[in-house]
Amino acid sequence: MAEIAAGWAFADAFVPEDETTGSAREAAHRFGIEPVSPAVGAALALAASASPAGAMIEIGTGTGVSGLSLLKGAPEAVLTTIDSDLDHHQVARSVFQAAGHSPRRTRLITGRAADVLPRMNEQAYDLVFVDADWEPVEQYVDSALRLVRPGGSVLVAHVLQRGRVANPARRDPATVVYRRLLTAVRERDDVLAGLSIVGDGLLHLVRRPADRAE
Repeated sequence: MAEIAAGWAFADAFVPEDETTGSAREAAHRFGIEPVSPAVGAALALAASASPAGAMIEIGTGTGVSGLSLLKGAPEAVLTTIDSDLDHHQVARSVFQAAGHSPRRTRLITGRAADVLPRMNEQAYDLVFVDADWEPVEQYVDSALRLVRPGGSVLVAHVLQRGRVANPARRDPATVVYRRLLTAVRERDDVLAGLSIVGDGLLHLVRRPADRAE
């Protein structure tokens, strides 16, 4: 276990964070928010840069830590980021500006994602990142797969729940929900699924074109 923890720490330190991201991370801790780890942030940037992303959605803005990573990978994209807390958005807006991102590239929507997502256009986005409360995460992933274009990516944070998901004896509600989500997406034939153990677990789904689904 010590070697595993050392590996996580090494991965987090592998890509140094800039000062703006560090400030956003400190603000998250003051709010009691658990932001994505530096290694997950690096993975988000890579996913955003892997194919030209013109439009991205983030469910769960927090203080802008993950949004900065997404914009780092796709600086010309437009990021729509949703959070129910106006105070979070005020901080995120300031860190996006401090990082040099034009306000035209960031669209912050204050409200419940469950109310906002049904009003968004289907197959209009290249990437959706889900980092929100665990209770509606299955609904959010279904909505995300509806919103991304064929070939687009859906990424979900915290899916391993600090190792609890891998332990069948753990039956707390959050663990059960994430375990059920992982089982469901693995069995779908319209997505390609991969699971990384960076941070607290990062699920990566790619929506397959209709003619490629089996």
